[in-house]
Amino acid sequence: MQGVSHSFVILTIASALQLVAADGPSPFSGRWDLTIITPKGAYPSWMEFADEGATPAVRLVGRTGSVHAVSGAKVEDATLTFQDGPGHWQLMVKDHKLSGQAPDGPVTGLPAPALNHSTPAAWSSPEPLFDGRDLTGWTPDNPSANHWVAENGELQNVAAGANIRTTAKFGDFKLHIEYNCPLGGNSGVYLRGRYEVQVEYEPADKNDAFHAMGSIYGFIAPATVVDPRPGQWEGYDVTLVGRNVTVVRDGVLIIDKAEIPGITGGALDSQEAEPGPIYLQGDHTGGLKYRNITISVPRR
Repeated sequence: MQGVSHSFVILTIASALQLVAADGPSPFSGRWDLTIITPKGAYPSWMEFADEGATPAVRLVGRTGSVHAVSGAKVEDATLTFQDGPGHWQLMVKDHKLSGQAPDGPVTGLPAPALNHSTPAAWSSPEPLFDGRDLTGWTPDNPSANHWVAENGELQNVAAGANIRTTAKFGDFKLHIEYNCPLGGNSGVYLRGRYEVQVEYEPADKNDAFHAMGSIYGFIAPATVVDPRPGQWEGYDVTLVGRNVTVVRDGVLIIDKAEIPGITGGALDSQEAEPGPIYLQGDHTGGLKYRNITISVPRR
């Protein structure tokens, strides 16, 4: 290597490393659990970033609603910007932490955990979460608007108002829950308070398969369609291990060990690695009834 200076070699190596780094994954790549901080308090959000050629693809879950693609996503000067409806987002990553500005206020974020849990070798015997007599073990999110009552062995939401959750929190579990949804009704069963199993009998043309009865709202559509039975008792048997969910509806397997990418709209928080409650949606419509709610957890 005669005639080549030491400084030139260093600069050449540095340039090569920069090219390799430029071809590597974006620091924004992957899934992010977000928290939006507003003057009235914080709420959870979720984002997924994927490089698709020269254009990044970004999906977002907001305070409510479904996962959706954003528009105009681009990364310039280590800053990700995009539009979500009329709102403008600007995000940066440092030390594997995300920060920036959302339309509602400052945003922080951490990489979403993989939650690669092994299937338990055995489960505990089912334990009741609802005693059929009163709301012991349950708490509404808005007591002044609460219309949940215990009557005839049923947990009934007499009118739209508050949502309700268990005071106990769970990691991996098997849940059995029976529901009676009237025609036009809309509710949901949130697993760990974060992932909604849809309960709805809205007009047939209102919801696609990703938002229909038995779906993991916006993310996973049922593989099998079960005939609607508004106003009658039906049941879900749900197994959640890490991110993998199995849903059986009235004995029919409709979701089989499918991965839930992230929280759904209306989630209590975005702390996906933590245990969470069973959470029933009651702020959309009244008339929903639930009963025979039991849970099994991994046997130690």
